[in-house]
Order: sequence, then C-alpha cells, then structure tokens
Amino acid sequence: MTVPTQTPAGTVPAPSAAPRPARRRKPLATRAYKVFRVVALIAVVLFLIAPLIWMLLASFKTNVDIYDTAKSFVFTPTGENYANVLQRNNYFIFIFNSFWVAFVSTALSLVLGVPAAYAMSRFTMHRSALVVLMARVIPGVSLLVPWYYVFSNLKMVGGFEVLILSHMFVALPLIVYIMMSYFDSLPLELEESAQVDGLTPIGAFRRITLPLSVSGIATAGILSFIFSWNNFMFALVLSGSKTKTLPVAIFDFVSYASIDWGGLMAAATVVTIPIMIIALFTQKYIVSGLTAGATKG
Repeated sequence: MTVPTQTPAGTVPAPSAAPRPARRRKPLATRAYKVFRVVALIAVVLFLIAPLIWMLLASFKTNVDIYDTAKSFVFTPTGENYANVLQRNNYFIFIFNSFWVAFVSTALSLVLGVPAAYAMSRFTMHRSALVVLMARVIPGVSLLVPWYYVFSNLKMVGGFEVLILSHMFVALPLIVYIMMSYFDSLPLELEESAQVDGLTPIGAFRRITLPLSVSGIATAGILSFIFSWNNFMFALVLSGSKTKTLPVAIFDFVSYASIDWGGLMAAATVVTIPIMIIALFTQKYIVSGLTAGATKG
C-alpha cells in the first residue's frame, strides 16, 4: 500500500513536467518543392559541365576513339594532341598574343572608362550614357567592313594596334556601364566632406572614390579581359600571321575535308583553363562588383 506524500504547509507543489509538443511534419508540398529544387539544380549543373567534361575527355583521345561510342569513358589516354598543340603548332606564341591584346586593351579601357563613368554618374550626363548604351547594343560585325577598309588604307591590318583598338570597342562600353552603376551606389557626401577639408574634385575622386571602387574596377577589368580573350570575330578579320590570337589559331584545326577533333579539343582546353582559373580566384570581386548598385536607395 502506497502512502501519499504530504507537502508542508504554505508550499506549492512543483508542477509536473509538461509533455513536449509533437513535432510538426512539414507539408508534403514543401518537401516536394525541395526535392524538385535539388533535382533541377543537379540537372542544370550537369547540363552546363557536360560539354566541358566531353571536351576534356576528347582532348586525350585519338580521332578514332572520339568517333567510337563504346570508348566514351573507357579508353587509352594519349598526350599526342597536347604535344601537337603546344610543340608542333607553337601555341605559346598565340597564348602570348591573346594575353597581350587582352591586357593592353583592358588597361587602356580602364584608364579611359573609369573617369568617363565617374563624370556620367556625378554630373548626370544622360545623353552620354545613352551613347554608351547604344555602343553596347550595336553588333560588332556591322563595324567590321568599315573598320577593315579604314585600317587597310592606314596599313594597320595585321598589327597589334588594330586588334587592341577593336577589342576596346567591346571593353570600353562594358567598363563604363559597370562603373556608372558602381559610382551611383557610393554616397556623394563622402566627396563633399573631402572637398570641405580642402581637396579639389579631382583630389576627392583620386583619394576617396577610387579606393572605394576597387571591387568595381576589378569586376570591370576581369570581365573586359575575359571578353577580349575569347574574342574571335575581330581577330579573324584584322589579325595577321604574327598577331594571331588563340581563338583564331583553334580554327586551324578545321579544314575543308576534315576536322582534327582531338587537336581541336586540346586547343580549346588550353584556351579555357586560364579563364576558368581567373574566374575561380576572382569570383568574389565579380559578384560584389555586379551587385554593388543593387541595394541603392
């Protein structure tokens, strides 16, 4: 027989532990949406990287293995394609040409584009901004014929100068467009305070605005370099045998009668790897620069 416990007078019995509420299960629609999102993400990633995987695998195959579907993933790798690209065709010269044209055109475009974007942003030069936007909209192929006519009369076709100028046509409007949005996101009060302390407008731009715009300048420069590195159309028409860039050199593997797929994929890999490395190590600058003006206001 159990004896009931007695509580002392004037005391309140301790409340019993409340039962834990039952765990609410997520609605079926929410779980189905998460599964669909994961599946869709995997499908998009596979769709994007599948050509890169095929390109990389084909660069280690012979042309016979490339056409043999039974050897899509199981084959005997060979380095003959890369030896053909880097040694026999001397692609190091084309790599230097591409790097030189991309570097110089990007540097000159930054020198001209950053101050122009600052002036358009701070002085609300809407007409000039419209001209820049029109330059971005006009297809470059529409300028190839007049450019070739003008530069051929000036005896400049085939030199680095004409390639750099033609690539600046793509890079300069891009840099101005990106930097205008970035300067719009910077508060004007910082420059006004610097001018009150004795700096000139140019001094405020050089000492205050430029250091704050490093990520935007990096973004514009990286994108400009990538577009110049991959440019094929201008280099195909305006380059010469000594100034040929990588995208044009790849075209040599395509002949009238056949295509050297192994060499073509090896050359494409050589073109792609530097850009992938640059994008991998500079992605934070690209993201921060492109989203700089998104939260304005």
